[in-house]
Amino acid sequence: MSHDARARLSDLRRAFHRHPEPGWREFRTTARVVAELERIGVDEVAVGRDALATDARMAVPDDDEIRPWLDRARDAGVSEDLLERTAGGHTGVVATLSQGEGPCIGLRVDLDGISIHESEDPDHRPTAEGFRSEHDGYMHACGHDAHLAIALGTIEAIRESAFEGTLKVFFQPAEEISGGGKAMAESGHLDDVDYLFALHVGLGHPTGEIVAGVESPLAMAHLTATFEGASAHAGKAPNEGANAMQAAAAAIQNAYGIPRHRDGATRVNVGKIEGGSASNVIAEEVTIEAEVRGETTALMTYARTELERILYAAAELHDCDVAPRVISESPCVDSHPALRE
Repeated sequence: MSHDARARLSDLRRAFHRHPEPGWREFRTTARVVAELERIGVDEVAVGRDALATDARMAVPDDDEIRPWLDRARDAGVSEDLLERTAGGHTGVVATLSQGEGPCIGLRVDLDGISIHESEDPDHRPTAEGFRSEHDGYMHACGHDAHLAIALGTIEAIRESAFEGTLKVFFQPAEEISGGGKAMAESGHLDDVDYLFALHVGLGHPTGEIVAGVESPLAMAHLTATFEGASAHAGKAPNEGANAMQAAAAAIQNAYGIPRHRDGATRVNVGKIEGGSASNVIAEEVTIEAEVRGETTALMTYARTELERILYAAAELHDCDVAPRVISESPCVDSHPALRE
């Protein structure tokens, strides 16, 4: 790779880093990917609804959560045509490069950032060198900015190579919330792919070293559950209420007591609780968000089933109703031995 190509990819990665966007709201990122693909000169570019199976999307946020990011992308100069094609949580791109007869190789990378505030420490390299996140509360903390640059660099390198066959690159939205993989998998774009690769940067090996394959990545499911009780004055007539906060607290406490499993590792975490109105009012409604993980899909299902059982039991204990809902999930898939070799 030439010095100019390296510099261009470095600048591109830093541009992505400055503008992280959460799942299903990666409008500016999608637009930049499309612009780079047009510069490179691929054969086909499927965007938004043309890249996804709409009904297979998971964890799609409400319009009120999507709209500010759409407006921000518009203010940044993203075309109305592209915004229309990606509106309503339809971000993502599939690029196809055809170079004669041969196998169809797929490569999957991800678009979204994470809801983490990036360090403002002057010794933090993005801060020191001027590419820190410009979106407060969000950053590319998981390396998806690097993945995008790697994928675009790979397309350009293969475009200029003697490779014979077809390359399809899947720029998947909403990876961090396990929401976009199924929508791309069921889009039809995978139907003719012979070999599918995915990539992720890591910190456990020297820079430049490539690790082929992973074993037993944790399957996961994200859940939300809303406890509904009855409000009452906490001082005057607490007996007239049904305390949704107590139900949620009981569920959280007992969730961490789910027995470990002999067949492998499991994880359970409740990361968010929201509800109530005042210190002197019995809480009528409380919502929690949780995730479960398992070394296998079966173990994840075990942890999810146990968590749901606890949610229902806690609600019944405190005379409340609860409606658990799986908002997204992803199974465990090991790397194929032949592709690893």
